[in-house]
Amino acid sequence: MKLIAAMSGGVDSAVAAARAVDAGHEVIGVHLALASNPQKYRSGARGCCTIEDSHDARRAADVVGIPFYIWDMAEEFHQGVVENFLSEYASGRTPNPCLRCNEKIKFAAVLDRARAMGFDGVVTGHYAITRDGSMGKTLHRAIDNSKDQSYVLAVLTVEQIAGAIFPLGDTEKVDIRKEAAERGLYVANKPDSHDICFVPSGDNASWLHDRLGSEVGPIVDQSGKKIGEHKGAYTYTIGQRKGLGLSVPTDDGSPRFVLKIEPKTNTVVVGAREELAITKMFGENPVWCGPAVTEKPTQGFVQIRAHGQALPCTYSYDGSQLIATLENPLLGLATGQAMVIYDGDRVVGSATVSETVA
Repeated sequence: MKLIAAMSGGVDSAVAAARAVDAGHEVIGVHLALASNPQKYRSGARGCCTIEDSHDARRAADVVGIPFYIWDMAEEFHQGVVENFLSEYASGRTPNPCLRCNEKIKFAAVLDRARAMGFDGVVTGHYAITRDGSMGKTLHRAIDNSKDQSYVLAVLTVEQIAGAIFPLGDTEKVDIRKEAAERGLYVANKPDSHDICFVPSGDNASWLHDRLGSEVGPIVDQSGKKIGEHKGAYTYTIGQRKGLGLSVPTDDGSPRFVLKIEPKTNTVVVGAREELAITKMFGENPVWCGPAVTEKPTQGFVQIRAHGQALPCTYSYDGSQLIATLENPLLGLATGQAMVIYDGDRVVGSATVSETVA
């Protein structure tokens, strides 16, 4: 097959490209330039969008022996990921930009462009597995549970999964680094990327403050009594306990937690920890990674954080929303996060949490 290897400049994508070549595919390496001025992004190895990363990707392509190009995706990235990140926070929700990047950039814009150029698919260094079977090509968890990235790939459609190649899903990360060293790849010991790549300082609150302003508003308890002030409701998230700076303590000295963010009134509502408990979640804009979910209640698992625990649930689809009912209560789920449904290790689909019920 003719494949494009998306090369971030890290060890995983470098080894993925090398394995694709070993498998006999015709491969070219592509690094995505996601900023019109990359110097404003983080310098060093913590992000995945720096000038250093583009240099590392080029060196890796040279070692693997494949052609290398840089594709300018800055406009698509800003519109599809950065603007979404800002609008979600402004609406009182807590987004996951890595999911949006996979959805809008790596497996939409890139795959569409690759197919238009006559390529069959895209190779990435994500830790996940695809399998061909009676359901077609389906998405599954990786062998290395600590590095599994099926959660952030759960935004892929059946058509996108058909064009996705994940060569690393059957290998643990420690062995990927060993393999990279054996192949003579400069990035063998390069640290993994962390934080959000378009936030240079790693300080999300300050970054949001600079772009959304700092409108002071009330922090209230569940009765509506004002007990403090905030400098931007978007800097808080559901379940947060630290940094509230409340002026009125509770009678028994117990801590308060953020229960709700109300952007229309610029209000943050706080209360007791037990008030965070939910038993049901609803998700909008569902994406199916295989056969579509129906209205029939089905036993499975739901995961709401990239490396969180998969929780037993019953799930169904009512024609507009994905619904998951938990076997045991969950504390502190913010709207805007992704709910990903699993059938064993198979990814069923995902949706954006729009509502929760106690």
